[in-house]
Amino acid sequence: MAAQQGRPPEIAEILRSYAPALDCLGADRRRAVRDITSCRTAALGGHLHKCDACGHEVPLYNSCRNRHCPKCQNLEQARWVEHQVRDLLPVHYFHVVFTVPACLQPLFVRDRRQSYALLFAAVWETLAQVCRRRLGATPGMIAVLHTWSQSLVFHPHVHCIVSGGGIDASGEHWISSRPDYFVSVRVLSRVFRGKLLQALERSSTATHLARGAILREAASQPWVVYCKPPMAGPQQVLRYLGRYTHRIAISNERIVSVTEGHVRFRYRDRRRGNRVGLLTVTGSEFVRRFLLHVVPKRFVRLRHYGLFANAHRSRRIGEARLALGAPAVPRPPKQPVESWKDLYRRITGREPDRCPVCSRGTLRVVATLASAHSVTPSRGP
Repeated sequence: MAAQQGRPPEIAEILRSYAPALDCLGADRRRAVRDITSCRTAALGGHLHKCDACGHEVPLYNSCRNRHCPKCQNLEQARWVEHQVRDLLPVHYFHVVFTVPACLQPLFVRDRRQSYALLFAAVWETLAQVCRRRLGATPGMIAVLHTWSQSLVFHPHVHCIVSGGGIDASGEHWISSRPDYFVSVRVLSRVFRGKLLQALERSSTATHLARGAILREAASQPWVVYCKPPMAGPQQVLRYLGRYTHRIAISNERIVSVTEGHVRFRYRDRRRGNRVGLLTVTGSEFVRRFLLHVVPKRFVRLRHYGLFANAHRSRRIGEARLALGAPAVPRPPKQPVESWKDLYRRITGREPDRCPVCSRGTLRVVATLASAHSVTPSRGP
């Protein structure tokens, strides 16, 4: 498979060439392959645009909107991050990462939905328990599930943005952590290990595989939990959130080449100081690794806990601001949902309808393109 002349290859092209027959895949992975390979192609239909200055015509096809698609996440990520501004508190935040040891990975592969849910629960129960005992407070947490390493190896872990302190049991006082220190990662690691192993032991996942041998091996190992330095203020928190939310296993920009049945892509080597390296794998191996990270249908991989829990967020955020002596952020008047064009225009400063040929005219819709390139006149101008 070769990329179209003049541009690098994309994940959609790799899937078209090397993905196994869809009959061999589960429903979630079938859907992901179909959506990604159809995204912004004639298969999904679209509209024919014509420049009102030079007459250039260009077909623009619809997006698949699949959360695993590398073309469909950037604007959704920007929209979500902007919605978090109002609820961020004027305190330090810490970036805490909970990692699952490699020996547990067979359990997660076997039943992803249940294992991921247990992982989220263990992470929050650990943080809530340790913070109540060490700080006497309940913090706010935003947690994001990632299942990959830079080389696309299956590596389940949860990134957490946690407030540096929280509300006490009375709901009236804010208790801060030290500015440069949250809580002991050794304590977090031990509590996390105990809670997740106990949950897995009780689940149906563990009873079907290796009869507890995997859990015993995991219990004998130290677990990795680490806490990155504090983030000062909402702006820095938002930059961190933008790195980890709505992220997919690999972006098109990291694909270097696809030649003679092999895919070469960039990755950061954590063991060598995050140096950028090149990794080459077969096309079928690349697809196998990529599809390992497809999340079960309707599984929520971005969750809010504690002060930020959706069920009582407004009330708890209000209590926290009152305890901090911080004024409430005014709520903007209710407005219609911003269109993708307006959001794109505001974020990038570029005009989405500008003609790519003459750079003067505006692209106008002149026809609707149904799937398979059958053309139907549009009702628009």
